[in-house]
Formats: sequence, C-alpha cells, structure tokens
Amino acid sequence: MPGDARKVLRPTRLGPVDAVLVGAVGLRVRPLRVALAALGIAIGIAAMVAVVGISASSRAQLDRELAKLGTNLLTVEPGSTVFGEAAKLPVESVPMVGRIRPVRSVSATGRVQAAVYRNDHIPAGNTGGISVLAAMPDLLDSVGGRIGTGSWLNQATASYPAVVLGSKTARRLDIRTPGVRVWLGGHWFSVTGVLDPLPLAPELDNAALVGWAAARDYLHFDGHPTTIYCRSADSQVEAVRTVLPATVNPQSPFEVKVSRPSDALAAQRTSDRTLNGLLLGLGAVALLVGGVGVANTMVISVLERRGEIGLRRSLGAARGQIRWQFLMESLILSAIGGVGGVLLGGLVTASYDALQSWPVVLPPLVIAGGVIVTLPVGAAAGLYPAIRAARLTPTDALATL
Repeated sequence: MPGDARKVLRPTRLGPVDAVLVGAVGLRVRPLRVALAALGIAIGIAAMVAVVGISASSRAQLDRELAKLGTNLLTVEPGSTVFGEAAKLPVESVPMVGRIRPVRSVSATGRVQAAVYRNDHIPAGNTGGISVLAAMPDLLDSVGGRIGTGSWLNQATASYPAVVLGSKTARRLDIRTPGVRVWLGGHWFSVTGVLDPLPLAPELDNAALVGWAAARDYLHFDGHPTTIYCRSADSQVEAVRTVLPATVNPQSPFEVKVSRPSDALAAQRTSDRTLNGLLLGLGAVALLVGGVGVANTMVISVLERRGEIGLRRSLGAARGQIRWQFLMESLILSAIGGVGGVLLGGLVTASYDALQSWPVVLPPLVIAGGVIVTLPVGAAAGLYPAIRAARLTPTDALATL
C-alpha cells in the first residue's frame, strides 16, 4: 500500500557470550574427539612450557650456586715464553699476589712429577689420568671447596705423607672413606680426606693433593706454583685481574695467564640456549600438528552437522552467525588445549626440578603466552571449516536429513 512503511527483517546479531555458549554446546556432544584434538595442542604447549621452565630453573640454580661460591675468584697459570716453551711462575709469586690490597685470600697448587695408585702392584702406565698436586693449607678457603669425608691438610699433616683425594680421583681409586693408604711417587701416603666436587676448580676433582712441604721432601717438588687462586673484593675483580700478570711475574708479565672460572660457568649457561632453541622448535612442530588435528576435527564436524546447519539457516541464521559459531568452537577447542598444555608443562617442570633439587621457575610470560599462542592456531585451524559451513545453503544442508 502506498505510504505504508516496509519493515525489513534482519537477523539477530550473535553476541560474544551467545557465540561462546553455542560453540561450547557443539563441542560437548563430541567429548572424545574434542579431547584428542585438544591433546595435540596441549602436547605442543606443554613442550614449550617445559623447555622454557626447566631452562629458567637451571639458570636460577646456576645463579644460586655462583652466588654461593662467589664470582670473585681469579686463577693465574703460566703461559708460554717467546720461544714457545712452557713458562714457570716464580716461587715467591703467591706472597706477591697477597700484597695486592683488594685481594682477600690467595693460595696455590703446584704440579708434581709423580703418579698415584691404589697399591704398589699396579703397572706404572695405569695412572688413570690422575694428577698429583702440592697444595697450600688455605687452598679450600680460596676455591670455596668442602671436605666430603675426613679432614683437610693442616700445618701438621702437610709435612707428612698424607693425601687428600678429589671427588673423581676417589671414585677411580675406589676409596670412599679416609684411613687407607695409596702408593704415591714411590711412597705410601695415608688418605686423610675426600673432597666434594668443586665447580669453580674442576681440575682439583681429578687430583691427589699433598702438602707443600711433603711434596718437597718426598716427591722432589721444585716449589714453583702452577695455579694460583685468589679472591678479591667484588667491586675490584677487574682491577685485580689487570694487575695480576705484572705482580706475579714483573719481568715477563706476558708469560702469565689470568682467568675467571665463573665466566666459564656463565658461558655454559648461555650455550644451553642452542639446545633450548632446538627443543622449542620441536614444540612448535607439535603445536602445528595439534593445529592440523583441530582443523581435521572441525572439518569432520561440519560434514556431520550439515543437517543442523541447514535447520539453523532455514530458521533465519545468517552465514556470518554460522561462520562465527564454528570459528568459536575452534577457538574454545584450542584454548582448552592451551590451558591443558600449560598445566602439563608446569607439572613436568616441577617434577623435574624436584628430582634435581632445583628451584621451580615458571616465567609468567610463558604461562600467559602458552594460552595466548593457541588462539591464532585455533583461528587458523577453524577458518576454513567455518567458511565452508557458512557457504552451505539451507536446501543442500537439509538434504542430508
């Protein structure tokens, strides 16, 4: 009729809350398939969370060990002469280092031309790679070492045929407790103690340590130190490091090598990033496989629910609503996998850290990212099935009923 206003029927918009509810219903009717598809996403996220979490825990443990051992330890060793020959540190180099004002403690070891055996019946060539070192009584204080069993060399035992074994040396000689004797340099030496592992001085783990005076009297030690350990004030480490060569050997400072053991440990921590990158790549592959699983689930869901799609379209649902429904199902499915992956990865990290006695560290960014990264995966996986569902006409969809 002329003048009558025509009313245009428009489909009701599907709000975000309604879309979530409709998508959840579509997933709830297929629990097994949903669980398997979500598991693929969860494995990828769990792998990434566990890799980052265990790596962060390892770094935290290393930082804790470094803080406990101290990062102010410097070692001095002889280098080479201009003729390529092995240099020697002066006999008086240890007290000379002690005169540097910021130095808090200094000690040394000297290599002895001798070998140690479990008894005197072992062939001379079977040394097991064990080095014999002359040690000063204050060595443990300088390197931050501890005695595992027995006692360290003191002013009395340092002059007698007594020996302290490094942790690896004790295992090679099958000695667990002090009180036994070993054949060292053609003499019987009594074992007074066994050291715990020394992270900042690993060369001592594979050594047999005798007193400075005993090495001179029994093993023909020449008195030249081969490694000097010194600790300085934390704020003056680099300054001490600079003046050590000229202090140790004023005539030939270029024949002196100075190193900082804690730098090697820090470099080891940095090198772990290569392995972490590889494991993260494997996690990304697992996440991709999980996304393919979600896409497969959604495509099959569209094929199985053609009748439902046709019925909704015949009742007035627009293509955009159908598309939004299936896209929301994919997002919810991926979010379930993401949350499950974060929980699984956190459980793996906590379990591994507990076995290693490490602090449990899970960066919040990793936890949040583990869930957020699944949303693009879910959107990409559900985009094609959602478009395919929206393109179905009511007549084609209802023909399957």
